[in-house]
Amino acid sequence: MLDAVTITVSVMALLLAAWCAWSAYRDEPTNDRHFAGMAVVTLATLVQLVISLVQLGHGDRPEQGVPVFVGYLIGTVCTVPAAAFMSLTERSRWGTAVVAAGGVILAVLELRLYDIWGAGHG
Repeated sequence: MLDAVTITVSVMALLLAAWCAWSAYRDEPTNDRHFAGMAVVTLATLVQLVISLVQLGHGDRPEQGVPVFVGYLIGTVCTVPAAAFMSLTERSRWGTAVVAAGGVILAVLELRLYDIWGAGHG
């Protein structure tokens, strides 16, 4: 897995988290700009998914096993859309806080993916 992609997705997730946390602090519900940000982060996770699947198809293998890696990879793709859906059901500052938490969760999942693949392995 490319380290640059993992770092990019992690930074984007943390930026989304910080932005949404600031919006929650200011008592703002999620708005169209937040959803656009979530779409960009989700697109980045989809790019990561494709790159990872191509690498797996070429015979590269994560140090801790393919099933665990693919499970976490699917989790990364689903995290922000799940947070977006939950923010739609809670149209208050708490919906924005959920998206902030989703960004932090995604960054943690990225660290775990990096660890599963093998630090410096790809």
